[in-house]
Amino acid sequence: MESSSADSSPTRSWGLKEQRTVYLRWFYLADDDADGRLTGKDALKFFAMSKLSREDLKQVWAIADSKRQGYLGFAEFMTAMQLVSLAQAGQDISQDTLAHADLASLQPPTMEGLEKKLKKSAAHKSSSDLTAYHPVQTSLSANWFNSKSGKKIAMKSVTSIIDGLKKAYIEKLRPLEKTYQYNDFVSPLLTSSDFDAKPMIMLLGQYSTGKTTFIKHLLKTGYPGSHIGPEPTTDRFVVVTTGPDERCIPGNTIAVQADMPYSGLSAFGTAFLSKFECSQMPHPLLDHISFVDTPGVLSGEKQRTQRSYDFTGVTSWFAAKSDLILLLFDPHKLDISDEFKRVIGSLRGHDDKIRIVLNKADQVDAQQLMRVYGALLWSLGKVLNTPEVMRVYIGSFNDKPIRETAAGPLGSELFVREQEDLLSDLNDIPKKACDRRINEFVKRARSAKVHAHIVGHLKNQMPALMGKAKAQQKLLETLDEQFAKVQKEMHLPPGDFPSVDEYRDTLSAYNFDRFERLHTKMVKDVDDMLAYHIPDLLKQFRNPYE
Repeated sequence: MESSSADSSPTRSWGLKEQRTVYLRWFYLADDDADGRLTGKDALKFFAMSKLSREDLKQVWAIADSKRQGYLGFAEFMTAMQLVSLAQAGQDISQDTLAHADLASLQPPTMEGLEKKLKKSAAHKSSSDLTAYHPVQTSLSANWFNSKSGKKIAMKSVTSIIDGLKKAYIEKLRPLEKTYQYNDFVSPLLTSSDFDAKPMIMLLGQYSTGKTTFIKHLLKTGYPGSHIGPEPTTDRFVVVTTGPDERCIPGNTIAVQADMPYSGLSAFGTAFLSKFECSQMPHPLLDHISFVDTPGVLSGEKQRTQRSYDFTGVTSWFAAKSDLILLLFDPHKLDISDEFKRVIGSLRGHDDKIRIVLNKADQVDAQQLMRVYGALLWSLGKVLNTPEVMRVYIGSFNDKPIRETAAGPLGSELFVREQEDLLSDLNDIPKKACDRRINEFVKRARSAKVHAHIVGHLKNQMPALMGKAKAQQKLLETLDEQFAKVQKEMHLPPGDFPSVDEYRDTLSAYNFDRFERLHTKMVKDVDDMLAYHIPDLLKQFRNPYE
């Protein structure tokens, strides 16, 4: 019976480089449309040659597609093949087995009939095709956003969950947002880079609570342009992300780069963009996650008036884009200033992303730490309007050894465990990134639908001829009552409605008479998208062996 394993003899050297060459040929064969993505349909045919059971292949796919994207890129395909090889050798299919296996010397799996398919493929495709083939995920979905035609996007062009969300946004949600100026009231229109962006972690806190040091601790090195000191050192918003070399890119430049998800920050003007930069460096962690380092929140009303841009507005913008928000405190800075209170208030609607970090905890002894912890929870309880207790990580997140003289042996053990818990939380972020995108997309759709109902309602309340200015003023003054009417008439959840005061401030600059009336078909399209399209999309790109 013909089967294919390594293309080299046993005497020839074998390592990860040789594995990559062999698996590249296999991936090239399996990737029919050469888009760098192996979907479930293609995988079913290719993986069947391993002769593993359906249950085993289900586990292989689940581990390889840990980010739940609905497809395998080349790196994930290599992981899948390594798991298949381990399974054929009688080992358990698990993340733990993979972590402890000697992957460098692991032989490729036996794939029945693969050699014949490779020869057949070689007869139709020249070796130069394989040499030129780079399995980069070259989805054409980025071009969908540039198209001005009203053409529907073919379903065959959708090769991942993210592609499906882009299609749903362009065809269903974006028309509603444009019609009712959602981008002026709530959030700018989305671009392709907003969907494709890596998961992001934002760090917030008062000055000298260890935000920059925390990033340095995770990266095991400082990032370009970082400066650490006891005084307020980070005076700007810095996005730390991956790049081919170490460099800092100014805010005005980064805001106009189409492949970066920061174009929406242009709305905050040059005053902000001059205080914004992107710090790029090659780093394995940054291939999966980006960090946002923020200026220290200072106390006192004077500090707020000195800022030349809307600080809370910027933090709110980043909060919507972030997958995790870390609020850092240290034992000597537990007070929550007026500005910090506003900043935490701007995180409304993102409670599930917030984690509290009590940093520099080894600066106090165990008894003091217990009191500090209680005081922190008491302070937060007055600001965070949630009945649940926020998760607080206690530790000293820097490169220095823990001060056991203050912490004691019990404190040292506690800090190690807390750090492990936090790092575990951070490691899960890339795996949950796709789920988070779906969650944020659904939240946005519900918010846009409520916005359309509000705008349509305000338009309907305007008189046809006389007294328009007076009617508009009355509607603004009774906006909370108008919200209640819309909620009752349309049976909408109160939690989906925006802040009345913030909405009133934005509405005051508009002429209600120029608003569009409610287009029920547009709203129905969004409802159908939420009720049918998104569930069908998840079903289409779930584990193909389920």
